[in-house]
Amino acid sequence: MSEDTPTAPLPPCDLAIIGGGAGGVLVAMQALRQATTPLRIVMIEPRSVLAQGVAYATTHGEHLLNVPAARMSAFDDRPEDFLDYVVATTPPGGPERASLAHAFIERRRYGEYLRVRLAEAIAASPAQLQVVHDRVAELEPRSDGATLRLARHGELQAAGVVLAVGNTPKPLPARGAPQLPEGRSLAAWDFDAVKAIPRDADLCIVGSGLSMVDTVLSLAENGHAGTIHVLSRHALLPLPHCHGPAATFDPAPLQAMDLRTRLRFLRTAAKEAMADGLPWQSVMERIRPHVQALWQSLPLPEQRRFLRHGVRQWDVHRHRIAPEVHARLHSLVERGQLRLHRGRLDTVMAEGPRLRVSTHARDGRIDEFDVDYVVNATGVEMRAQTMRNPLLHDLLGKGHAQAGPHGIGLKAARDGRMVDAQGQPQPRVFILGSLRIGCIWESIAIPELRGQADTAVRGLLAPPAA
Repeated sequence: MSEDTPTAPLPPCDLAIIGGGAGGVLVAMQALRQATTPLRIVMIEPRSVLAQGVAYATTHGEHLLNVPAARMSAFDDRPEDFLDYVVATTPPGGPERASLAHAFIERRRYGEYLRVRLAEAIAASPAQLQVVHDRVAELEPRSDGATLRLARHGELQAAGVVLAVGNTPKPLPARGAPQLPEGRSLAAWDFDAVKAIPRDADLCIVGSGLSMVDTVLSLAENGHAGTIHVLSRHALLPLPHCHGPAATFDPAPLQAMDLRTRLRFLRTAAKEAMADGLPWQSVMERIRPHVQALWQSLPLPEQRRFLRHGVRQWDVHRHRIAPEVHARLHSLVERGQLRLHRGRLDTVMAEGPRLRVSTHARDGRIDEFDVDYVVNATGVEMRAQTMRNPLLHDLLGKGHAQAGPHGIGLKAARDGRMVDAQGQPQPRVFILGSLRIGCIWESIAIPELRGQADTAVRGLLAPPAA
């Protein structure tokens, strides 16, 4: 792998990968593995370290993967590859392989794993990978490739492009947030800033999903003594994983049902599973491979109904956390240190030395409390128009792309090719990850990312049809 010089012109390449987080690294590994000739691959990523998007940038040991090690391989054809890496890098005398397979490993080790496997793929491939630390400002698709315009390196001609821009955090949804004193409003993904919060400070975490969990774990690891307020519309904490087999019911009839009937079906299946001695989580494991088909089979009005009324219930049941993490959260709740508030954030402003947080409950009641810090844990931005990404704005503005269903991400063909404003797939530009959520819903977990990476690379490296 070669690194770029600051402003050197870039020769044409066979494949340009925009983004060097987990998704971009998975694409690069697939391209290196599938290459049979000395292809030139260029990855454009502004950060200095690869595989450190918002998910895997943490360096703190309390932040765990939300999936057991046995299910986190970067390769479909080597399903236990991450487990192999964990076993090989676990010190002697540590847990055995069978135990590690079900363990929730430190998240920082997954980024390390991706970088190790990328280096191995580079060494074994006839292709070459160049990493360019820059940003792509414009992309002009063509039938035979695309022209990329980089902020510092100028134009780059590419025979194929994969857009893997990763996740963008949402802004804090409150009046007064931009006027808060410096350092008092933090992003949950600013892991080091969260770790630096004084132990006796009171704080409000806005959002109750996985980013909130990371923040609370960092505070608990520091021995935090102050009150932790958690505010969200539903005040629902993520639910725990549970080891065991998937339920055995047939999910095929779900596709013919409307949303309400589907939810009733799943509740019944959960009751039947528990009556048979299985956890309710076994039902989620059974439908996990079918989520994309279930989403795509819902009519658009039903999808909108799900986004308005059902998405949070889905999130807490689908995006679960390690049992030990769930137990730690509930211990803080039972002690009264972690306090859940159900409502919408209205305003946050400085009141003397503290911050005044005002919320609206569903019944119209206004609640106020004072804290020292506010942490934004509202998750990732899904609407492409509000992602604050100049490249996406350029693609949409010029009609090279169109917003996905419900304005979520970008519209893509079934194989992942980006669709333009006229509804035509761009033949040499693929998108993956969070940009495809509107089209297929389940799109940011490692199994989906590695599958999308493989499909994109096969589509771009395959010889032209006769």
